[in-house]
Amino acid sequence: MKPRSAIAISLMLATLAGCATLFPAPVNVGDAESDVIAKRGQPTRRYQDGKDQLLEYALGPWGQRTYMARIGPDGKVVSFEQVLTTRKFGTIKVGEATKETVLRSIGSPSDTSYLPLRDLEVWSYPYKEADVWNSIMHVHFDRSGVVRQMMNGPDPRFDPDLRFPFSLAPR
Repeated sequence: MKPRSAIAISLMLATLAGCATLFPAPVNVGDAESDVIAKRGQPTRRYQDGKDQLLEYALGPWGQRTYMARIGPDGKVVSFEQVLTTRKFGTIKVGEATKETVLRSIGSPSDTSYLPLRDLEVWSYPYKEADVWNSIMHVHFDRSGVVRQMMNGPDPRFDPDLRFPFSLAPR
């Protein structure tokens, strides 16, 4: 085999391996929990929800997707969904939802902060609103862990005007 052919084959195999990482095998209803782990790796977190178990697959602090696999008592997938969506955020009831229900609904936040003047803890979730706009949903909790407010807006990490609050050009 010529050296150029070996390099071309190596590059093609590396590209295919990269695609497998970017596009993992789909998780299907009825798959065993072991199949989910084989396809997606170890979950970032696990939650108990009644008799079901939830496997969270958060895609990092810059990631705008978190997948949640619901595993029934029989060890099989009941559902597998991307949970950082406007529809899913809409299921969180202000004044009723707690930190635990938020974790079971949309997973762990990418960032947390505290608003001392309002005495609220804030969990932030970057997401693609309508699969188009780079946004962040902020979920505000009171001291007892109950959701008091939800607020979304543009994700400043993707706004070139907000990333650098100072100008490098001389004035």
